[in-house]
Amino acid sequence: MMPKGTRREATVHVAAPPERVYDLVSDVTRMGEWSPETVRCAWLESASGPAVGARFKGSNKRGLARWSTRPRVVAAEPGREFAFVVDDLTRWRYRFEPDGDGCRVVESFEMLEDLPLKFRIADRAMGIKDRPADLERAMAETLQRVKRAVEAAPTH
Repeated sequence: MMPKGTRREATVHVAAPPERVYDLVSDVTRMGEWSPETVRCAWLESASGPAVGARFKGSNKRGLARWSTRPRVVAAEPGREFAFVVDDLTRWRYRFEPDGDGCRVVESFEMLEDLPLKFRIADRAMGIKDRPADLERAMAETLQRVKRAVEAAPTH
C-alpha cells in the first residue's frame, strides 16, 4: 500500500561537480542505463532536453511486465534539481548539493495521490510485496550506476 504522502529517498556522494551530474541525470534518454526498471526514455513533442513542462515517454520492464509512462518535467535547475511527475500520481526528484570534492545526489519519490488498486494488483503480480522498499532499493541502485558512470568519464 502506498498512500498519498509516502516518500522515500536514496543518497550517494559523487566525485564531480553538481552541474556535471545534473547534466547526466537530466538527460532522460540515458535513464535506461541507470534504472533497474526503465529501459528507455525519449523526449516527446518538441522537447529535446530538460525544461519545465517538457514531456517524455518512459518505457519500463520488470520480469514479463511492460508498461510506459508520459512524465512531465516540473523542475529543471542545472546543478540543483531535476524533477518530474508521472500520471499526476508520483513526483520523482533528484537534488544535487555541493559536498567536499564533489556533490551529494538525493533521489526521491513522493506519492501525490493514493496508489490506485490497478497498480497494487500489478505489483502483486510482479511479486512486489513492499513497493516503497522496492523503489528505495531501485533508487540506490540507480544512483550507484550514475556514480560509476560519472566518476569513470574523463573530465574536460
